[in-house]
Amino acid sequence: MLMRTVNALHRLQAGSYLLWLGAAMVCSALAVAAEPRPLVIAHRGASGYLPEHTLAAKAYAHALCADFIEQDLVLTKDDVPVVLHDIYLDTVSDVATRFPDRKRADGRYYALDFTLAEIKQLRVAERFNAKTGAPVYAKRYASAASPSEFRVSTLEEELQLIQGLNRSTGRHAGIYPEIKQPTWHREQGREISKIVLPILARYGYAGKDAPCFLQCFELTEVRRIRRELGWQGRIVMLLNARGKERDGVDHDRLCTAAGIKEIAEVADGIGPAIGRVVTWTATGERKVSDLVKLAHEAKLVVHGYTIRLDELPKGCPGSDELHAALFRGAGVDGMFSDFTDVTLAWLKK
Repeated sequence: MLMRTVNALHRLQAGSYLLWLGAAMVCSALAVAAEPRPLVIAHRGASGYLPEHTLAAKAYAHALCADFIEQDLVLTKDDVPVVLHDIYLDTVSDVATRFPDRKRADGRYYALDFTLAEIKQLRVAERFNAKTGAPVYAKRYASAASPSEFRVSTLEEELQLIQGLNRSTGRHAGIYPEIKQPTWHREQGREISKIVLPILARYGYAGKDAPCFLQCFELTEVRRIRRELGWQGRIVMLLNARGKERDGVDHDRLCTAAGIKEIAEVADGIGPAIGRVVTWTATGERKVSDLVKLAHEAKLVVHGYTIRLDELPKGCPGSDELHAALFRGAGVDGMFSDFTDVTLAWLKK
């Protein structure tokens, strides 16, 4: 697995590889004198620099000193957890070209309709609009039309990579897996949590002291994971930007004092969208909500999402102001970032 990742990295441009190597050297030096600070979680890996959730993006995130590296998880037709942000394949791969007749009535290509062997045939690219083919982030690694040798990885492949890098570098990055759309999976006759949890346990991530936060947007599933499936590890309840999730739970209500108290009964933290924590007026005035304060009073950690230099929140003047608002103004305990190095640099200033 480590050799496969090295081969993938060799396919990157020479400049990118040198950047990766330099980051690894700096990371090792910083680890010697690290001080307690908020966590920086690599959002889908080093997704600001490489196609999201590829093994190359995870290796680079490790080299950039990410404290934790995220894994979004969905199931294949043969019940293998793979690392994809969506239940669909058509916004990050060439599935529409390779398997044109495999879309559902809604025109989408679902990972659940493909075996792992079929998914491994796909080439993964920078995220793009499935209808137009236009890249979502125009200045990132490459356009959707560019050929690549990046592939979809399984959960186990990624855990092996991260643990291998932890062993070879001496710098220990944790994992941050997400159970994606468990209600939808159950409607399709699949129990994703029952498949994922034993894998995490087998790799040593089941305890409260393990370098792992398990996350999910559905409170119904968080309760089930804790109470019915008996998960003893740390769980973070994700909070969307507004409204209800697929399980019918209203996240506007969860962001109240009563809602936070309800979350604290089964979870160890919350993962709110940035807009739940801080917003800006049309004149650039910053407004911090009381969500972090409520969470801390309930003994919950707060890991917000997502810092993107190329997609700042509406009204936010710039990257420095965003980091200051989140870490200094709101007092979050950690943030997901597409640009791990930039967020770490701000924290170390």
